[in-house]
Amino acid sequence: MEALSPWCRHIEAAERPSLHATASMWHLGTRIHATLDDASVDAATLLAALHPTPAVCGTPRALALQQIRELEPLPRGFYAGAVGWLDAQGDGDWYVAIGCAALQDRALRLYAGAGIVAGSQPEAEVAETAAKFTALLNALGVHDTDIAGGAA
Repeated sequence: MEALSPWCRHIEAAERPSLHATASMWHLGTRIHATLDDASVDAATLLAALHPTPAVCGTPRALALQQIRELEPLPRGFYAGAVGWLDAQGDGDWYVAIGCAALQDRALRLYAGAGIVAGSQPEAEVAETAAKFTALLNALGVHDTDIAGGAA
């Protein structure tokens, strides 16, 4: 909410996150309602203030981005990027791509990850990432039995 405060005169958020179900997993989300100071501010401006989110980047943002660039062996591409739309009136709707795929030269690369924070359980993070990969594979019509070795 702090990231939105320069553009908003009133911001309120639900007291607790709510659960959002997908076909293969649950996500926590907190709905935020805000009133803009200036109606000409568009969704892209607000997106730039919010993204990357702490969930996919870390905090403080500048230090976390530096660490990601130094430590991650591959560029993220669309992974953890914002996917959405912006219309001519400046309205938009955006989501974080916590799982995605890139197709190049008939090779498909899938991206998924988990947030590693103090107290993370490595086994649980691996299971979360595996669930995200399974969701991506299922969306492509690929199931565990179609994969060499029989497991995703």
